[in-house]
Amino acid sequence: MSGGPILEVDSLKVHFPVRKGVFSRITGYVKAVDGISFSMERGETLAIVGESGCGKSTTARSILRLVRPTSGKILVCGEDISRFSGKSLMAYRRRVQAVFQDPLASLNPRHSILEAVTEGMVVHGLCGESERREKGAALLAAAGLDADLLDRWPHELSGGQRQRVCIARAIALKPEILICDEAVSALDLSIRAQVLDLLESLKKELGLSILFITHDLGVVQNVAGRVLVMNAGRIVESGSAAEVLARPSDPYTKALVAASPSIVRHRNGG
Repeated sequence: MSGGPILEVDSLKVHFPVRKGVFSRITGYVKAVDGISFSMERGETLAIVGESGCGKSTTARSILRLVRPTSGKILVCGEDISRFSGKSLMAYRRRVQAVFQDPLASLNPRHSILEAVTEGMVVHGLCGESERREKGAALLAAAGLDADLLDRWPHELSGGQRQRVCIARAIALKPEILICDEAVSALDLSIRAQVLDLLESLKKELGLSILFITHDLGVVQNVAGRVLVMNAGRIVESGSAAEVLARPSDPYTKALVAASPSIVRHRNGG
């Protein structure tokens, strides 16, 4: 295992073809991600921030091997993930897990909470049927939920409870990297703060490295040490969260900060 950054993205491009006409000829490309490079250290929370359509979620899906890059490299612990297939790809999926924006859409409505949080463990041979309830209860406890929810169904839970279930499911496989793609944006403010506290606690307890995708600068200042600002598929600014939010240099970043005056007041001690 490499002693360098846990994640390295090198000149990543993800271009989607635009097809028109009866014969679906390619007439152009949507450059969702257009040549970005960055790295993330072990134990770090790195935020990628930008408005909808800037390419941040496509970047996350590329790292998860859900989208095939047009060009560039993604290295995890020094290994090029494009080379993974079969057993090596399955092993990789244990190491990098994700929590998405809509917990209800992320959970199978036909699976109980017990099945939801332990399914990955069963698939990867980490849990037998006789152990599911015990391990499921432990995962819910780690996510701040009671074991009596194991026999409930996703639609019976609140949004905050469902997102905690998704977090429990993600940590079940003991990943090295957790990707949070707008993971708190659909939650009420009070619940959002609780889930952010939970993620910080799990990060320290489990030694996670977290890639936090968001459009909300208020979230960034509370969770991340460093931030990358994306616009139109490119990284337009990067640096410590405190520095970027207090003294943005790129016009796009300045516009984002200006649209969040509470950030400016907080950084100026107001």
